[in-house]
Amino acid sequence: MEPPVLRAPALLLLLTSLALPPAADPGFWSKLPDGEIAQRIVQEMSDEELVGQVLMLGYTGTSPSPEFLNWIQIRHIGGVKIFTRNVESLPSLAQSIRRMQSSADGSRWQIPLFVATDQEGGWVRQIKGETSVTPGNIALGASGLPRDALLTGYYIGLELKKLGINMNFAPTIDVYSNPQASVIGPRAFSSDPVTTSFLSLAYFKGMSHSGIVCTAKHYPGHGQADRDSHGWLPVVNICFDELWERDLLPYRVLIPEGLPAVMSGHLAYPRVLGDLTPASLSPYFIHEVLRERLGFDGLVVTDDLEMNGALFGGIDTARACELALRAGNDMVLISHSPQVQEQAWRHLLHTLKSDSAFKQGLQDSVRRILGLKLRAFKGGIPLLPEQPLNPSAVRSENAESFFRESALRSVTLLGKGSIPFKPRPGERILLIGQFEEFLAQGKGAYPQAETLLFPFSPFYSAEEQTRAQVHLRASRFDTLILCLANYNSLQILKDLKDLGKKIIVISALTPVYLAETPWLDSCLAVYGTGADSFKAGFAALSGQYVPEGKLSVHFLNLEGGAAR
Repeated sequence: MEPPVLRAPALLLLLTSLALPPAADPGFWSKLPDGEIAQRIVQEMSDEELVGQVLMLGYTGTSPSPEFLNWIQIRHIGGVKIFTRNVESLPSLAQSIRRMQSSADGSRWQIPLFVATDQEGGWVRQIKGETSVTPGNIALGASGLPRDALLTGYYIGLELKKLGINMNFAPTIDVYSNPQASVIGPRAFSSDPVTTSFLSLAYFKGMSHSGIVCTAKHYPGHGQADRDSHGWLPVVNICFDELWERDLLPYRVLIPEGLPAVMSGHLAYPRVLGDLTPASLSPYFIHEVLRERLGFDGLVVTDDLEMNGALFGGIDTARACELALRAGNDMVLISHSPQVQEQAWRHLLHTLKSDSAFKQGLQDSVRRILGLKLRAFKGGIPLLPEQPLNPSAVRSENAESFFRESALRSVTLLGKGSIPFKPRPGERILLIGQFEEFLAQGKGAYPQAETLLFPFSPFYSAEEQTRAQVHLRASRFDTLILCLANYNSLQILKDLKDLGKKIIVISALTPVYLAETPWLDSCLAVYGTGADSFKAGFAALSGQYVPEGKLSVHFLNLEGGAAR
């Protein structure tokens, strides 16, 4: 399949024609019109089958258990979410997906599974191994080229398709409007809603062209939230007009272009709703705004309902599932705990049997689920992985060179421009970072340098012992080249200021931490954490090329690591 072509900035045309899979009567693969198939199946489904189709479940371990496969076949589960924990190797993952689709095919209606993951590119990459390490969305914002976003989505999608994954929870179309929105940060394209909209559209069209069902997230927008909805409920204190003009603009652009699915986020908007109901559980946000005002008639799936952001007021996941479906979501995601999945199943089944209005809502959702599956899978998206799967061939032929070039295009010089750095004879250089690839690529550019690797701590503060060890070692060198990627490394950087050494910073991921270092002369932002991104940064630092990327996070007013 040839890569997609960018025809115009606002309209990216897909040129693929896809072959139909073999059909079988009766059930999902019937030769009847799609609408008639969906209507007939929904009318004849049992209560248990209706509940099963609205569930998107994760499983534990590196292969689905017999019990989980039973759930798929007997309870007619609608979708499965793949996490890093499920991937021992790419061939074993492909085999697991083949087994799960076989279980679905053995059910009464032969309805295939949505097999979903989070393969956004950049920082969030659930399927590792031989898949591409990309610079990420914020790097695409720095280069500002829709073609780069288009091909990023396309090449990521081709890799997923080879593995049997048919749905991706991407693109992330949150507008990065708050420097404290660390959970989004480098996952966003830009702080500008227009730039975000067009790069999101390009990414979506590219991934769709590769044969993947895209799911834009996190509706209505996570880019203003200063907390992570995994741990608590973020409160976003903005009015609806601001939400409409900024966070909802990407949805206003993508929905008319055929966006098939949206993920609802666990975010509270008290100035809009008057209370702390999460948007994911709000009929106003799902039905009135998304369905009626934005005109979205596709699939709405929740973010994980085991996240604390969804469990406001002390409710449990089972109750959150009910409220999410009542609000207008079509599928509920329960990612981690089999016992919680069982509780939700029982609660939804009991509610459906005792509440005819709830049952009608589920029937409407299952029609949408079946409608999308029929369009996707009878339209030619393959259900099964390549067989046999060659892990070394998962990356497409041109993907490696494309992502290398994309990383080069995104590198951004911030500051007075005191590069290239050419060491004096005998100058002692220390490379300091939390990524082995940073140190490896730094050694490639400056072979005489020594290296110091410190832990990438998941906690807010770096350990005192680590900070002291870095400070002592750094005091023995003339020039320090440090990778700044999070608050931990910012603390270490600040500790080094009093040494009076020459300090060069290469910023990875979000560049927001540079606002706290006005004393830096200049730095380079590379955004990604893979070999290509760091190699591009050191190539610019050593004078092999002039970086041309532009900062896409406009609320910082950065000039070289320094805030003006």
